[in-house]
Amino acid sequence: MSASNITAIHPAAFLLVGIPGLEHLHVWISIPFCFAYTLALLGNCTLLFIIRADAALHEPMYLFLAMLAAIDLVLSSTTLPKMLAIFWFRDCEINFYACLVQMFFLHSFSIMESAVLLAMAFDRYVAICKPLHYTTILTRPLIIKIGMVTVTRAVTLMTPLPFLLRRFHYCRGPVIAHCYCEHTAVVRLACGDTRFNNIYGIAVAMFIVVLDLLFVILSYIFILRAVLQLASQEARYKAFGTCVSHIGAILAFYTPVVISSVMHRVARRASPHVHILFANFYLLFPPTVNPLIYGVTTKQIRERVLGLFLRKDV
Repeated sequence: MSASNITAIHPAAFLLVGIPGLEHLHVWISIPFCFAYTLALLGNCTLLFIIRADAALHEPMYLFLAMLAAIDLVLSSTTLPKMLAIFWFRDCEINFYACLVQMFFLHSFSIMESAVLLAMAFDRYVAICKPLHYTTILTRPLIIKIGMVTVTRAVTLMTPLPFLLRRFHYCRGPVIAHCYCEHTAVVRLACGDTRFNNIYGIAVAMFIVVLDLLFVILSYIFILRAVLQLASQEARYKAFGTCVSHIGAILAFYTPVVISSVMHRVARRASPHVHILFANFYLLFPPTVNPLIYGVTTKQIRERVLGLFLRKDV
């Protein structure tokens, strides 16, 4: 038996369709995508610059925010440049290994974002429920360990996927009906038994979303209980006001996930472009709105941003 018969064969490259059925509108669709990506780059780079430059912001809350901004930069930059190349120049081809790398970064950094949002919920829990122990609990070494665990968990969970996909023969053609290399879309092209890939992908997604969201909800149950026990209404508003930006970031991340999941089950017969537009919305929405949420609702960030643009010559 020849080596070609016993070795899994993959194409040299895949072809990304973009948004199936809306190819004639790609140039117009690219306008809001490009605008949102530009906002994401400017907003998250500004957050990182402000937090890096101002020693007063080297506190746990802002260090976690810096992690979130860095993750959002990588997450959006993993897919948007190639997506815009498809829309503008019809550059649909992507190397097989580049596709696997894109998929790895996309899913890994989505998992990291979920973990950082959980860490930020823990930060708010300690700040409100155990304020006297805040500085002794959330020390710099602990924050570094949380960051390392965040990266390690994501990399460990996602590393098997590229190796699992390499072993398949892609007999259903090289055309991916999507804007980027998403795990499910790539698996659909593979021949052979793909049940393990499907089960593993679903299990990881459910594990991450359910576990992280459960602990976030538990944190806010304790926070709400602590806030309601405060003596004055002003103190309650002030305590819960520190959580507004984080709640906004949670809604920005998890709401598109829930909508996309519901769409896949309720509107299975909907046109493919509907599902792909929702997938793109899920990918681009958090990186775009997170800097706006924190810039508007967090006084310290807002003052630093205004200071950058309104600084007067002395």
